[in-house]
Amino acid sequence: MNMISPVILSGGSGTRLWPLSRKSRPKQFLAITSEQTMFQETLLRLNTPIISSQPMVICSDDHRFMVAEQLRELDITAESIILEPIGRNTAPALTIAALTSDPEALLLILPSDHVINNKQAFHDALSVAQPLAEAGKIVTFGIVPTHAETGFGYIEANMSSNNSHPISRFVEKPNADTAQQYIEAGNFFWNSGMFLFKASTLIEEMREFRPDILNACEQALEQSSHDMDFTRLESTSFEQCPSESIDYAVMEKTDHGVVVPLDAGWSDLGSWTSLWETAEKDADNNVIRGDVLQKNSTNCYIHSEHRLVTTLGMDKAIVVETADAVMVAHPDHVQDVKSLVDQLKENSRSESESHRKIYRPWGKYDSIDVGERYQVKRITVNPGAKLSVQMHHHRAEHWIVVSGTAKVTIDDVERLLSENESTYVPIGSVHSLENPGKVPVEMIEVQSGSYLGEDDIVRFEDLYGRTKE
Repeated sequence: MNMISPVILSGGSGTRLWPLSRKSRPKQFLAITSEQTMFQETLLRLNTPIISSQPMVICSDDHRFMVAEQLRELDITAESIILEPIGRNTAPALTIAALTSDPEALLLILPSDHVINNKQAFHDALSVAQPLAEAGKIVTFGIVPTHAETGFGYIEANMSSNNSHPISRFVEKPNADTAQQYIEAGNFFWNSGMFLFKASTLIEEMREFRPDILNACEQALEQSSHDMDFTRLESTSFEQCPSESIDYAVMEKTDHGVVVPLDAGWSDLGSWTSLWETAEKDADNNVIRGDVLQKNSTNCYIHSEHRLVTTLGMDKAIVVETADAVMVAHPDHVQDVKSLVDQLKENSRSESESHRKIYRPWGKYDSIDVGERYQVKRITVNPGAKLSVQMHHHRAEHWIVVSGTAKVTIDDVERLLSENESTYVPIGSVHSLENPGKVPVEMIEVQSGSYLGEDDIVRFEDLYGRTKE
C-alpha cells in the first residue's frame, strides 16, 4: 500500500482573528494554541509511519518566506512549495497538487489552520481511509459534531455498519433549528475540508466534471517557473481559472465519495469564541495569554502581546492586545470582526493588513516610533542573510548596531560594523547590509526625509528574487 503524501493548504488570509491574524500574517503562521504556529502544528501531527515526512505546501506568493522559515525551524524539507499568484479556492489547489504528483500517490489534503487535539484518533482515521483511497475512493473526514453549530457546512452520510459511509449529500451552513435536526438525526457530520484520494482519481473526476479548471491548472503548471525552493505558477493562466471549492466541483457530483468519521478534538478556530472554547481555562473560566492581571473577571479570553493588560469585574469579554491595536468585544459579536476590518480598510488604516512587526526573507523589522519626517525601526538580520542592494529617493538612514556584526556597503565602500558602532546612508546612495556571522544582527535604523513609505525602494540586486517595492 502506498505511503500517504501530505499536501498542506496555506493560502488563507482570513481576518476572523483580527487583530492577531492579518493579511500579511494570517492565523496559520501564528502561535495561538501552543509554542508552535498552527502551520507547524499541522506538520508535527503527521509524525506516523504511514505518512511521508516531506510535505507539499501550496501557499500565497506573499507568504512564501514565512512558509520556508517555519519549515526550517522544524528541520523539515518540503517535497515542493507551490506559489499561487492569486487565491482560487480549493478545487484548483487540489488539482495542482494531483497534477504535480505521481498518479498512484495518495494525497492527504490538510488546511494549515486547524486544531486536532487527539493525534492518535487522527492517525486511526487515516488508517481507515488509506485502503479506501487506494481503491479509488475520494475520502473526506467528517467531524463528529458536539453541538448544533451554524457556522459549518454539514455532510449527510448513508450510515452503514462500517467505519466509513457513502455520502448522501453536502449541505450549506444551516440555521439553528436545522442544525439541531441534523444533530438529532445522527447521520450528519461537520465538513472538515480534509481529504484523502489517489492523484489519478481526482484528475479523472476533474476531467469529467470541471475540465475548464483542469485545463487552466495544466497550463499554469506547464508555464510555471522555479524560484529558489519555490514553484511559481504562471499567473495569467491561473488567474483565468474559475474559483471553485472542491465540494462544488467534484464532491457533490462524484459517485466515489465516502466519509470517515473523525472524533479527535477538532476545531478550525474560526472565531475568538471557538478559541476560548478549545483552550485550557483557569479557575474563573478565563483563558489568559501573556502579561495579564484580572480581578473578579469570569468567562473571558484575555490576550496580551506587548504590555500589561488588566481587567476588573468583566464577564464574557474578549480582550486582545497587540503592538498597534486593542480589541474589546462581547462573545456574541465576534462574528462581526470582518466588518470591523472592512471599516479599517475603508479608512486606509494599515492595521487592517499588517502588524507593526514585519517579516522579510532576511529577518524582520519593528517600527517602534514614527513622526512626520522620521521613523525608527528595530531590525533583525538572520545569520547569512542579506538585504537587497538598494537606494532611496526621499530618505536618509542612520544604522546603529546593537549586537552582532554587520557588513555594510555604501556606494562601493565596504566596512564591518560591530556592537555600538554606526553609519550614515545619504539619500540616493546605493547600499546593502548583510550578516556574515553566526548570530543575528540586531540594529536600530533611524530614517529621516520627506517620504518614508516602503515603496521608496529601488532594488538593484536581491538574493530572494524580489523586484522594486
